[in-house]
Amino acid sequence: MKADDLIKTLAASRVTIIGLAREGTALARFLAGIGADVTASDLKGAEALRGNLEQLAGLPITYVLGQHPETLLETDLLFLSPGVPLTAPIVRAARERGVPISTETRLFMELCPAPVIGVTGSSGKTTTVTLVGEMCRAAGRATYVGGNIGAPLIGYLERIRPADAVVMELSSFQLDLYRPWAAGTRGAELLPWLSQGKSPQIAAILNITPNHLDRHADMAEYTDAKAQILAHQGPEGWAILGADDPVAWGLAGRARGRVAGFSLRAPVAEGAYLDGTTLTLRRDGADQAICPVGEIKLRGWHNVANILAACAIAGAAGVGAESMAAVARQFAGVEHRLELVRERRGARYYNDSIATTPERAIAALEAFDEPIVLLAGGRDKHLPWDRWAALAAQRARHVVLFGEAAGLIEAAAREAWAGQAGPLPTLWRCGTMEEAVARAAELAGPGDVVLLSPGGTSFDAFQDFAERGKRFKALVLGLDEGVA
Repeated sequence: MKADDLIKTLAASRVTIIGLAREGTALARFLAGIGADVTASDLKGAEALRGNLEQLAGLPITYVLGQHPETLLETDLLFLSPGVPLTAPIVRAARERGVPISTETRLFMELCPAPVIGVTGSSGKTTTVTLVGEMCRAAGRATYVGGNIGAPLIGYLERIRPADAVVMELSSFQLDLYRPWAAGTRGAELLPWLSQGKSPQIAAILNITPNHLDRHADMAEYTDAKAQILAHQGPEGWAILGADDPVAWGLAGRARGRVAGFSLRAPVAEGAYLDGTTLTLRRDGADQAICPVGEIKLRGWHNVANILAACAIAGAAGVGAESMAAVARQFAGVEHRLELVRERRGARYYNDSIATTPERAIAALEAFDEPIVLLAGGRDKHLPWDRWAALAAQRARHVVLFGEAAGLIEAAAREAWAGQAGPLPTLWRCGTMEEAVARAAELAGPGDVVLLSPGGTSFDAFQDFAERGKRFKALVLGLDEGVA
């Protein structure tokens, strides 16, 4: 469906938006702006949504707040924000009635005049997307970065030109609604768009490890959600897959176009890999050195993998190795991802609040050779902690547990460490982040790393991982220098 035809169809339609967070607000503004009959609903009340509603002031939008009544389904198209689970009663009712369901992400993909680069994976998405955006800018292209990070891109449609670079971070929640059932059985005018869909021209799946199993029924469902990024590619599209991750690489058979990979362990036929100690781009069978791994600022092998992924993706987008090298050498990281906060009494404090799974916390532990005072906790996502516990026994001097999952993590650690010889970390239990930081500061000595890498989500005490990370940084920066 052509973009102009889709806009005309939407302008003559009744649309309902469920969820008025960042994406829902931007979508409401866009749809009201083109003349659609817009209803927006959120379980929060007007006071809690004051800032969002102020952004929409003066627009012809009907609001239904504090509830999701089924009268909302008297619509031509239902848009869901990423935070709305598919198990929500209003979503289940919509599916039963055959109401077409979509997202801001899908609509943007249909309307964007430039080729889209999309990146998904269980970890590394934000760092990789940011790197790709910087590489495109270094190559001289006007670049827009968004999706699961930054401002929703639908608000930039009028600015984007066909030659620009558009880089999107895509979560499993955003990709869920690329499945065929989302087209529903009503609204024939909309079905061509909803049933055919549009995937990013360059689609990357970095890795797939257990995550969000509190939302997805099992790993198969989670993997299938990630794989939807490839579902509507054509023969000219690129699938960039993590060659060291068996699940991600196993999706090569679902690619409809060309396939490239990235690897720390072995050469790839197309993409980027580590040749000894040199990051190397392989394009059309020819190798080109990017830069030595020793010149990269980011810590940890997982970040080397992120840079290789970005090089493979940027290479598919036509970016040269010189631009990749310039960014790889200069890039210092993204907030809340192994972010150095300060040095105090000879100990360095790092914020890795993004680590909301044990697997992600493992990558953080592996990034340091120094003795670690580890802060772990938050809310459990029903994921195994045994590998994390085994590595913590090797890397940490102290483990300070906080939050809702502290007891569960302590039990997992004690079970994993039972019968082990040699020194083991001391376990400490704290109720809050404030208590945990104070305890860690008491325990840390010169040469130590104090690492917040929780392994659990933030939702037991914070709005999101960013709020948790900012609180950690404020507490650390508030510690007096004192005397060692």
